[in-house]
Amino acid sequence: MNNNYNGMAIGVLELDSECACFVALDAAAKAASVKIQAVERNRLQAGACVKMRGTISDVKAAMEVALETAAPISKIFSHTIIASPTEGTEVAVAMTIKK
Repeated sequence: MNNNYNGMAIGVLELDSECACFVALDAAAKAASVKIQAVERNRLQAGACVKMRGTISDVKAAMEVALETAAPISKIFSHTIIASPTEGTEVAVAMTIKK
């Protein structure tokens, strides 16, 4: 898989269940053309964080489906979309994935 995410929007979703994250990301990936960049387990709680990348329209569509899918089975801690991440943001995102 090409790991060059330059110019791609990023969607971040954090849930209280790692299992629910996988269910949500599966639905998101089926709903729109996004790449799952990372799934990171929360070390202090049972939850996890998903980072997905794609065009802004694809990330918005995928995020909408992911939230709809996750809501009945998990608590949604947070979610956001960054349309055009700066170089510094890309560095910070990469640092969280590699920890």
